[in-house]
Amino acid sequence: MPTTSDRRASRSGAPARPDGLTPSERKLLQLGLRTPQDLIVHLPLRYEDETRIHAVGGLVPGQAAQVDVTVIRSEVQLRPRRQLHAVVEDGTGRIALRWLHFYPNQQKQLQAGAALRVRGEVRRGFDGLEMVHPHIGRQEEPLPSSLTPVYPSTAGLTQGYLRKAIARALDIADLSDTLPEALREQHGLMPFRDAIRLLHNPPPDVSEASLREKGHPAWKRIKFDELLAQQLSLAIAREERMRQHAHQLSVRNGALEQALRSSLPFQLTEAQERVIAEIGADLTRAHPMHRLLQGDVGSGKTIVAAFAATQAIDSGQQVAIMAPTELLATQHFDKLMGWLAPLGISVCWLTGSLTGKKRKEALQAIESGSAQLIVGTQALIQEGLSFARLGLIILDEQHRFGVGQRLQLSRKGEEVATTIIPHQLHMSATPIPRTLAMTFFADLDVSVIDTLPPGRTPVVTKLADNARRDEVIQRVVAEVRQGRQAYWVCPLVQESEALQLQTAEDTFQSLAGLLPDLRIGLIHGRLPTAEKSRVMDAFRSGEYDVLVATTVIEVGVDVPNASLMVVEHAERFGLAQLHQLRGRVGRGSAQSVCVLMYQSPLSLIARQRLRAMYETTDGFEIARRDLDLRGPGEFLGIRQSGTDILRFASLAEDTQLVEKAQEAVGLMRSRYPGHARRHMHRWMKGKQDFLRT
Repeated sequence: MPTTSDRRASRSGAPARPDGLTPSERKLLQLGLRTPQDLIVHLPLRYEDETRIHAVGGLVPGQAAQVDVTVIRSEVQLRPRRQLHAVVEDGTGRIALRWLHFYPNQQKQLQAGAALRVRGEVRRGFDGLEMVHPHIGRQEEPLPSSLTPVYPSTAGLTQGYLRKAIARALDIADLSDTLPEALREQHGLMPFRDAIRLLHNPPPDVSEASLREKGHPAWKRIKFDELLAQQLSLAIAREERMRQHAHQLSVRNGALEQALRSSLPFQLTEAQERVIAEIGADLTRAHPMHRLLQGDVGSGKTIVAAFAATQAIDSGQQVAIMAPTELLATQHFDKLMGWLAPLGISVCWLTGSLTGKKRKEALQAIESGSAQLIVGTQALIQEGLSFARLGLIILDEQHRFGVGQRLQLSRKGEEVATTIIPHQLHMSATPIPRTLAMTFFADLDVSVIDTLPPGRTPVVTKLADNARRDEVIQRVVAEVRQGRQAYWVCPLVQESEALQLQTAEDTFQSLAGLLPDLRIGLIHGRLPTAEKSRVMDAFRSGEYDVLVATTVIEVGVDVPNASLMVVEHAERFGLAQLHQLRGRVGRGSAQSVCVLMYQSPLSLIARQRLRAMYETTDGFEIARRDLDLRGPGEFLGIRQSGTDILRFASLAEDTQLVEKAQEAVGLMRSRYPGHARRHMHRWMKGKQDFLRT
């Protein structure tokens, strides 16, 4: 990858490096670029047109341009701030150049009379057109014959080095086609060699817009390849799962399930009954279940999980339920204790805050098997904890766990000697849009609770500028006067200089002073666990009229008497988060309202989020819009991993390509297995573990 001169410079000018690599080579490794095959699919972010010279007199604001000019004058100006300023011309007009950060050699380049080639974005300045921080070169340099690619990089790795490394890789890498010719012709796809060379070196007559917007046929080929590789991986993952073994939890409609049914004070909905049957059938099979249970906020997923747990426990297995926060784990524990403990089921609690004797007793109960249902947080994947016979794993809000955490819990239940894998049920109150389900969740069986329990009324959403704060406070008072309760949600706990937002502590103090007759509580993530539980229990039992909170109450909190939610600085929250918060009200029979209070002026994305919340309460529509705004990372729980499984294809724009890739999987695996293997090797290095979870 490095040039001979690069290595020579490294040897002569710097001490020997133990790994023999130059700094630039190490930077390539940081980007995952280890081989020529890695480099050829490291594709440009954008392109710069250095193939032609523009006339200064024809430049317009917003244009990226390259001009051959002569320096008229240059100087270091001290007002309004220190900057290097120059005026240049080419015979058709003049333009100013500015650098806010500059070096002495730049000043030398800009001496009056110097002939320069300048490239940058044209903008409107105080005294006419200008370029800020343009690139400077020599007029005698030959113009390139193709658009100049700009690649994803990292600090210390220059575009010049990347371009040379990729150019060398294109000369030695395998560019043979991994798609059979019949498949290429069927879908009208360019040969891989032609597509990849064009994207690295596009000729000047290629539409720059088609490259920028990924509409060019070369991009279509690359996106199809990427989607096909992912679909092949999912098909293989599903096939491998079918070859794995799991305990057959065959006691359906057993004594525990019947006892639970008869003890419930409410009637299950048809949707709940349907998904209980779907999950129950999966658990009886000899291969591990991988099922995603989708249900909008308040649809009753926890009781479905309870029925799955009774089937596993009736069959002699342990069940682990892992939640992303201690507050949500507490809610699950309380509900499941209320339903299952009276049936004689031993329910155990394990979180990071459990210490001393209680922790030791919990670990012993889990390891001995006397604990049948274990509810907890990430403490369930701690080093040294082992289960006696873990048959079912239930992950709530699965996208909020990192991929590594989900893998760790999955491996906790693996019985290496017998290759027995636990069944897995993933629960999500964030509905998965169709395109996301077709791609990243194609290996999972999906169950949907598509109706709310009877008696629930849709929540009315209102938008209010912060200037109407007094009106909102009066709305809170009116709600409490009718015997109901309210949440007031804030984005921060303590004042931040960077984000001057109303904080939970300030809001608590302010509301307590303004409304001395109301009983106001405060809960946030920094409170000790015992105090958080005490405050939530007090609010649930009606001891507080208003609960000032951070997003610690985002999921799992169920207080039927709370009929009003105020979200402060709603423009700072994500769409899925706002939908989850709104779901904390509307859980009783009273008409509930969610007031999204915002601070003007709003950004475009903030306006789109608030408009979506105002226009619909449909979780699937919210999820679709959220996917368009944020991409799939948040849904998948891989944002924190720094890895994008899809680098080129867009789930919002390439639905047809997803469908074509899905259709091609069967053909590739049955008639062209060699092509399929080479295709996977090119595109899916190191990403299969993400699909396992």
